[in-house]
Amino acid sequence: MLTSYSRVLSRPGTLRFSATGLVARLPISMVGLGIVLLVSARTGSYAVAGAVSAAYMVLNAGLAIVQGRLLDTLGQARVLAVAAAVFGLSLALLVWTLVAGWPILATYVCAGLAGGTLPQIGSAVRARWSHVLDDTRDVQTAFAIEAVVDEAVFMLGPVVVTVLAAAIDPVAGLAVAVLACVGGTLALCAQRGTEPPARGPRRSTGPRVRMPWATVAPLAVVSAALGTLFGAAEVTTVAFASERGAPGWAGVLLALWALGSLLAGLLTGAITWRRGADLRVRWGAFAMFCAMVPLHFVGSVPVMGMVLLLDGFAIAPTLIATMSLIEAAVPAGRLNEGMAIVQTGLVAGVAPGAALAGVVVDAHGASAAYLVSAGAGLLAALAAQALPRAGSSA
Repeated sequence: MLTSYSRVLSRPGTLRFSATGLVARLPISMVGLGIVLLVSARTGSYAVAGAVSAAYMVLNAGLAIVQGRLLDTLGQARVLAVAAAVFGLSLALLVWTLVAGWPILATYVCAGLAGGTLPQIGSAVRARWSHVLDDTRDVQTAFAIEAVVDEAVFMLGPVVVTVLAAAIDPVAGLAVAVLACVGGTLALCAQRGTEPPARGPRRSTGPRVRMPWATVAPLAVVSAALGTLFGAAEVTTVAFASERGAPGWAGVLLALWALGSLLAGLLTGAITWRRGADLRVRWGAFAMFCAMVPLHFVGSVPVMGMVLLLDGFAIAPTLIATMSLIEAAVPAGRLNEGMAIVQTGLVAGVAPGAALAGVVVDAHGASAAYLVSAGAGLLAALAAQALPRAGSSA
């Protein structure tokens, strides 16, 4: 296992840009929760806090593809540095609107601007791996590393922001998110030796680099369905723990789910796959569906922890295969954009999944709400069947 990872991390600059990418990605799991904690503390309303956080998430999903296209066209250093600066300023202004008692509309505007300019570090780092590595197996291992980094981010970020909010002030959590984003992003931008070359603006007389929509469109649907699955499962798991009189165990249950995914990601990167990424996406999406069904029947917190740990093993391999398929199908000149489309699907699916699960929890309880995640997994599995078969044109 270690041989595969040491081979890719020994390439000049790879360990540095992956490590700085981890730091720069921390806000992904910190800002949404941090906004809820801050706004609810200052206004006394969780409804307002949720709406402000939603404004942040919606603009993040809506403009990620635009930023991905700019990364391909203008280059990472130029786009990410500007995005990080605007992101940091927007969050600082968001805090000030609450401290100074400005109209709540200003808070919404700042939240949306911050979401729309959050640097797309995940896409940028994966594009660097694709640029630096030539062997498909090495790219697979590199994407497994990034999947593990993603899981680490989602395990660490919420803990950091909640501890800082409780021990100091909700502002502290957002302040750390800004520092991590700006500092990590600028450090990544400074590493010009591993940056993919910019495509440059398309000339009217030149050919347009074609996006393989036959592959990208089904993957976008798969990603959106998986995002819905994640959003629904998170809300439902919190409700499940509360219904069993153990609300404090909700974080442990979700951490076990992420731990299973992290371990599976490490194993995935060490395996030399004989099957194509398209087949692994199909089986992975089907495994996600199958993993969600038993949750409806679990009755105790300890058993739920064990089941979620096992279920987590389906997550990272599916996401790694998805990114590997994008990397193989999308031309280098539009790779950031292609990856941003998939990641936008994941982000865009979370909110409706969480909302629908919340409605079901209120009406029928947490166990029934796990069927929302199962339904989303079924949609992902069906959408994956639309992917072109290996060797067919895309």
